[in-house]
Amino acid sequence: MITVILECRDQEGALAVTLAALVQGAVEGLVAEVIVMDRGSGDGSSQLADAAGCRYLVDPDLREVVQHARGDWLFLIEPGARPLLGWIEHLGQHMAAGTTAARLSPSREYRLPFLARLRHRASTLEHGVLISRRHAVANARSGQALEDLARGLAMTRLKCEIVPAAVLSLA
Repeated sequence: MITVILECRDQEGALAVTLAALVQGAVEGLVAEVIVMDRGSGDGSSQLADAAGCRYLVDPDLREVVQHARGDWLFLIEPGARPLLGWIEHLGQHMAAGTTAARLSPSREYRLPFLARLRHRASTLEHGVLISRRHAVANARSGQALEDLARGLAMTRLKCEIVPAAVLSLA
């Protein structure tokens, strides 16, 4: 089982897109919980997270969040990103077989236009990051951002695809 962790600030629409994509994972029993770490939103993110059954935390300490996560694995993802068909099976297989961190493959169908790709600064979480809770606890620091937890990890690339949040911002 995994805990999905998102970090947001005034990203209600993007959060809705990602939460909708995660529903199937909860139905299949893969997603144990979703934690939304808010960094000062003034929009309806808290109401959306509450309606979706997420744990909504305002300015939490990342180290404590990771230590108290229910899942043995954590799936770190940006609001607006959405994993595509097959992600549940691929994450499940990876968790059963390995202990290394992993990321999803970028979608071939949904891509930024060429010039936008040249200017785009990719986030560490752009393609999602699957990491064992044990590994995350060892690397998490107080006051750290979610993206910093994933930075510098050696990762396996999974064959399932994800639509990055950056594509949503162009729509």
